[in-house]
Amino acid sequence: MSEINKIILAYSGGLDTSVILKWLQVNYNCPVVAYAADIGQEEDWEAVRQKAIDTGASNVYIQDLRDEFARDYIFPMLRANAIYEGVYLLGTSIARPLIAKEQIRIAEIEGADAVSHGATGKGNDQVRFELTYMALNPDIQIVAPWRIWDLNSRNRLIDFANEHSIPVPVTKKKPYSMDANMLHISYEGGILEDPWAEPPDDMFTWTKNPETAPDKPTYIEITFDHGDAVALDGRALSPAEMLSALNEIGAENAVGRVDLVENRFVGMKSRGVYETPGGTILRTAHMAMESVTLDREVMHIRDGLIPRYSELVYYGFWFAPEREMLQTMIDESQKTVNGTVRLKIYKGNCIVVGRKSPNSLYRPDFATFEEDKVYSQKDAEGFIRLQGLRLKIKSMVEKGQQ
Repeated sequence: MSEINKIILAYSGGLDTSVILKWLQVNYNCPVVAYAADIGQEEDWEAVRQKAIDTGASNVYIQDLRDEFARDYIFPMLRANAIYEGVYLLGTSIARPLIAKEQIRIAEIEGADAVSHGATGKGNDQVRFELTYMALNPDIQIVAPWRIWDLNSRNRLIDFANEHSIPVPVTKKKPYSMDANMLHISYEGGILEDPWAEPPDDMFTWTKNPETAPDKPTYIEITFDHGDAVALDGRALSPAEMLSALNEIGAENAVGRVDLVENRFVGMKSRGVYETPGGTILRTAHMAMESVTLDREVMHIRDGLIPRYSELVYYGFWFAPEREMLQTMIDESQKTVNGTVRLKIYKGNCIVVGRKSPNSLYRPDFATFEEDKVYSQKDAEGFIRLQGLRLKIKSMVEKGQQ
């Protein structure tokens, strides 16, 4: 092992990081500081602190990052309508750069020369953590236990934990892993590794099953300012408060369950199951607000950038210059995304039923099917002829016409 004086470990108290906390002490013979980020995952933080101390941590930091997470990470991503491979709302991906940023800050406070994480050598999180470390402190040493130890399975981790009297929330009988924050909960591994197997209903810990959700729809109104949701049913809310309120509504009405096989950055496919109730509602509402406030060409250019932006978040390039450039462009487009969207939430569905805006580009007097005095339908003939001219020429050439 390389010479290291102190390590800051991104610690959750789960199976992997509980084992890693002890393993680092044994193998590097130096102080290990446990750092846990509160990003809305409903933990008993005092128990997490005590468990880290009992496992030998020299110090413990538990940082409340919920407001920063919602304001500076989730909401900018929602302004971009980010979605990976058409389904995944990037709940785990967007949390990693914030966790890693705070970890680097604590390393500076503690005078640590190394950081560590619990991401495996097969997954995306190792990239997300380490790209952030490199972007913010290029001199920091990085310890990635999953890439160097011999505890290469969930069962071996559980055995190590038992040997060192470390309690863990995962058993060999039910070995899927979970990751939770205020945007989503993810489930991977174990019984989910068979893509044909339906997830057991008792696995879901947040959203109701659509079959047992209320039989009466819930109507809500979300007000936007510069692309950000700022009020729910007329009540002003901070980003964190907004997401929390919509999470409750969405979870109660079975909104936000997703089961997909995605392409990891490292090259393999992986099955993930996600619950993203509030984020699903917000993205739906935001797109509806844009539908009446964004110019067509601006919208189409921005829509062409969504896959690239989403990849950058998924791959871990949050602090890369290209993501920041795209964000600036996207935020410029949001200046007129103001107004209110009305939604009907019902048994897993989030349905737009109304939208209004002081910046609306929708003009009933132009769009009407009734008689109007502002649009000459004859003008369309020349428009179509010009659009079709190249098609006519191509057809003439193919038919040998001069």
